[in-house]
Amino acid sequence: MQKNIEKINTLLESFPYIREFIGKTVVIKYGGNAMIDENLKRSFAKDVAMLKLVGINPVVVHGGGPQIGKLLEQVGKKTEFVDGLRVTDSETMDIVEMVLVGKVNKEIVNNIHIAGGNSVGISGKDGGLIVADKKYHGKNNEKIDIGQVGAVKKVNPGIIRILERDRYIPVIAPIGAGEDGQTYNINADTAAGKIAEALGAEKLILLTDISGVMIEGKLASTMTTEEVAKNIESGEINGGMIPKVNCCVEAVASGVQKAHIIDGRLEHAVLLEIFTDSGIGTEIVL
Repeated sequence: MQKNIEKINTLLESFPYIREFIGKTVVIKYGGNAMIDENLKRSFAKDVAMLKLVGINPVVVHGGGPQIGKLLEQVGKKTEFVDGLRVTDSETMDIVEMVLVGKVNKEIVNNIHIAGGNSVGISGKDGGLIVADKKYHGKNNEKIDIGQVGAVKKVNPGIIRILERDRYIPVIAPIGAGEDGQTYNINADTAAGKIAEALGAEKLILLTDISGVMIEGKLASTMTTEEVAKNIESGEINGGMIPKVNCCVEAVASGVQKAHIIDGRLEHAVLLEIFTDSGIGTEIVL
């Protein structure tokens, strides 16, 4: 009986959050170990299906770096990175698109269906969702050509709005097209942030393989954009965390209410963040 009472108390704790976020859009960047571990795959799919069931509108933007790397290795194609960016020639771009759109995207859609949700897989090329520009790498006016790597120029969210209206969960592969028709590989964090901005999302959630933003060895539960800037300048925030926090800062500065960097290695990480008093990870706000 006590266990049943605890379950009811847990449900009651989520009630005010359901009421607060009903009808709102939550953009989730899905990546890291949560996309590889079978238990975490099922956990994530259930979380997303649950959000839709209670009237919240989840939008999933996914990565797929390890899966891309595995297929490139199988076909004997060498992978080259420049400061974390995959150099993407035409042949690599074909493989990236095949893996992200044809394999990873459809697996996520299928997992959500198994969990009881209705979802539709698309890429940024569908409905002109993501218009991209060629992204160069370099500093101090240096322009290094890294191939078909793109920066988001514009997001046209009409196709997402149609899917939301018809009660589907959009699952988006971060592939965009230039105005000249060229296909571009886009960083999934960046794509998620820009989509969240275009939708005026209530939340942007980035799933990672760490607990959140660590400051002086401790997890920072909440940070303002000003605090983020100060900690980048001091070197406390460094390495691969910098583009993630910058993505969050840009999103909240452009109208997204809150951004979160959370540990996707935890089962039901998304529900823990949205529906519990304490939440998890790091929340970034204005």
